[in-house]
Amino acid sequence: MDKVCNTFQVSVENVTPSLPCTNECTLLESLESHKLEVHSHCREGFCGACRTKLISGTVDYVTDPLAYIDDDEILPCCCIPTSNLVIKPG
Repeated sequence: MDKVCNTFQVSVENVTPSLPCTNECTLLESLESHKLEVHSHCREGFCGACRTKLISGTVDYVTDPLAYIDDDEILPCCCIPTSNLVIKPG
């Protein structure tokens, strides 16, 4: 079954307006395409440098993260949005 391309609104705390992000690339790639700088290193879920607080919404991981994250955190380098998101960069 082919993956359906969806666009979700991502609100970054202290940044307006919300940004359209698709599930065709990682959340990190989407944020960077909107010229938002997100601290990152490995881009594969190993280091945790891009650790971000998830205020609301849901994501799926394209690669299982190996870095430690709390229940209310995500790694934008290896996840895609599955709903509208509100996030607060670390």
